[in-house]
Amino acid sequence: MKHRAIALLAGVLICPPCGANELPNQYFRLLSAGMAQIEQRLEAEPSADLQSLEARPGWRHFPSAILAAAVLYTQKNPANPRFSDPKTLSTALAIGDLLATEQERGAYTTRLDFHRDTYMWLEAYRLLQGRLGDSRRNRWRRDMVEILTPIAADVALRQDYPWYASPYIGTSPNHYSLWSSTIYLAGIVFGNESWEKLGAKVQHRLAAEEQTPDGYWGEHSRRGPTTGYDYVTSTGVALYYEHSHDPNALAALRRSTEFHVNFTYPDGRPVETVNDRNRYWEPSVWGQFGFSHFPQGRRYAEFITSFFKEGDVYLEDMGRLAQDALYYHPGPNAAIPQDLPKSLHVMSVPAGIRKAGPWVLCLSGIIDTPTTVQYYLDRQANLSVFHQGQGLMITGANSKRQPELATFSEKVGGQVNAMPLSSKLEMTAAFDRLALAYNTFFTVIEPTVLSDKQLRLHFTMTPRGGIEDSQLNLQLCLKNGQTIETEAGRKVVLSAARLDLGSQVIGGWIRSPGWKIKIDVPAQLSWPVYPYNPYSNAPETTLDHAVAALSVPFHAIGSEDSPHRALEISILIEAE
Repeated sequence: MKHRAIALLAGVLICPPCGANELPNQYFRLLSAGMAQIEQRLEAEPSADLQSLEARPGWRHFPSAILAAAVLYTQKNPANPRFSDPKTLSTALAIGDLLATEQERGAYTTRLDFHRDTYMWLEAYRLLQGRLGDSRRNRWRRDMVEILTPIAADVALRQDYPWYASPYIGTSPNHYSLWSSTIYLAGIVFGNESWEKLGAKVQHRLAAEEQTPDGYWGEHSRRGPTTGYDYVTSTGVALYYEHSHDPNALAALRRSTEFHVNFTYPDGRPVETVNDRNRYWEPSVWGQFGFSHFPQGRRYAEFITSFFKEGDVYLEDMGRLAQDALYYHPGPNAAIPQDLPKSLHVMSVPAGIRKAGPWVLCLSGIIDTPTTVQYYLDRQANLSVFHQGQGLMITGANSKRQPELATFSEKVGGQVNAMPLSSKLEMTAAFDRLALAYNTFFTVIEPTVLSDKQLRLHFTMTPRGGIEDSQLNLQLCLKNGQTIETEAGRKVVLSAARLDLGSQVIGGWIRSPGWKIKIDVPAQLSWPVYPYNPYSNAPETTLDHAVAALSVPFHAIGSEDSPHRALEISILIEAE
């Protein structure tokens, strides 16, 4: 991220004009660079259809390009040289005609999540309808109404279901938010009062009833967030607010802003520990215009946008950047946790996050009912450790059918359990403490930041009767090709080859590039462990997302003489 001088005054960042990442200017720079690439390809492949255009990596959801072109053509901005540019208008019209052709030959709606593309087309139609001419305007409208009619029926079918959550509506809430907000906008644009009322009803309920007090929309349940997809749900509510000015929607956007501002690492990625669907998610451009109603949200949007580089933006992100540029609300910025030396945020559900200097620590005691649905992970991981100089060191990402990646696991009656029965979280100015109860023991996790270079994790396990095959597991974020070293003198270059290091080979510490982890009890290390991928309903197959599992068996604690004797484990993490 490029830095620029700022003055901190009463919690508000007063920024000089025309800074490198100032919004909405940077949106237009990113859009303009991307549009040049789109025009170049369309000129080189004038007969390309959607299938061939979207076959190139990063070019899925190609229809997003139409909104990028429409926003560049219609929105005046010092960083937008394409305002009123005839070539940009011509590009937008050509893309819209392509979409109409694809719909008329039956190819448009065969594509995954075509409803997201239809919003882009609809918004571009709204902006450009005075430039379309009668024939083109009627054609685009006819084709979009044909696409949107069954979507409106799906929205209407679910409008009075008890909860807008997956177990009830049979789809993801983020989909339902986008469907209903698009139908709402279509009702306004096409003068369809029934669509407008339907979309408004669903969106009002999403804002006023469905969002939790902590600012997220739970996908599986209200017990915890689905962080990455929450950006998507928030985008639908933000679009609804732009045209309705429903105060409930604005209040929901304020809560959403607070949630995302706090649960984002300094590298722009959402905190995975509280997420029940995805182990990782890149910085997101979705819904930034909804955050821009508030000083912290404007700074957050600027922060996230700084991770996107001109000429290196996926097609769908281009469309969402165009939406952000179109609806952005300028104003003063306020400092966010990523700007501050320290911060603490605790939700009403048992999860919280602390920033202390370069360290970011997340603790989660969220407990939710497991599901057989492949897209939802088991909430079996409880902590993550991030260092601003080294990135994510210990991931708190959840998994499915993988107790070896659970923070704690136990064997009860021959069955392995990796999910806590109860939890209690305490995060205060003075200390952090997460207690988790299982069938055969309970544990207390107490992390302490010692300095900018050292953080200690202290675990206390207390038996509740006999313990069989129980262990502590930490998911270390090691990478293929790295060289790790142990206190016992072993050096290994990580590769696809299976690696299992016992306690005698490890000794008291393991060093990877940039950091060292010291442990005061015998431990084991396994690499590579391939986490579960919800989209394939199977473990990952490449090393990009593999982790190392650092495991400490502790089933031997306690005895007939002292069945409640606790075991303490201390782990020191040093950032070098």
